Amino acid sequence: MTVSPPAEVLDPATDVPLSVALRTGTRDDHAAAERSAFVEHLVGGTLPLAGYVDLAAQQHAVYTALEAAGDRLVAAGTDGGLVFSELVRVPAIEADLAHLLGDDWRAQVRELPATTAYVARLAEVGDDLPRYAAHAYTRYLGDLSGGQVLKRMIERHHGLSGAGVSFYDFPQIHRLKPFKDVYRERLDALALTPAQRDEVVEEARVAFRLNRALFADLAEAHVR
Repeated sequence: MTVSPPAEVLDPATDVPLSVALRTGTRDDHAAAERSAFVEHLVGGTLPLAGYVDLAAQQHAVYTALEAAGDRLVAAGTDGGLVFSELVRVPAIEADLAHLLGDDWRAQVRELPATTAYVARLAEVGDDLPRYAAHAYTRYLGDLSGGQVLKRMIERHHGLSGAGVSFYDFPQIHRLKPFKDVYRERLDALALTPAQRDEVVEEARVAFRLNRALFADLAEAHVR
């Protein structure tokens, strides 16, 4: 990644923190994703279990691509301290799918078109730290926040506990809020130029749009 002249790097003491810029810059996109028909049915308890299983299958593809990108950044020494082993989700998703579908779950799942587009985007931009940061922020901070509400709804409506919803469990993180604070501090500490900061926010908007498209595909398959 090209190193920009120091004069162009934002001063964290005087500029809006990146985490704040992300929150405000994606507010409308975030709200639109939460209002999707699939999410409303998932939260409301009217989504069949097959819909939740399909969601897990799509998450497996997305997180496999996201975490592969994180591994590449770590290997290159350019991860900016944003890759945490505590956040890795792929093994948990695989355990959930094995519980829900059996050991041959890979033969039973399919990848939806929106998921294929999402995975392709992660492969395209994942080696660039600012754009990786946008996708990681969107996914992991969401899992640690609204994802915990989804977990309670899924448990309540489908009688699941532990196995089947371990995607939403973070056993290595004992207190979620302090961890989220540390994650935001790492984001805010990234030495980015103004153009790179804008890139992070815009890519986060892209991430939310990709999620909305994924929810739309899932709704078409499971919402009646």
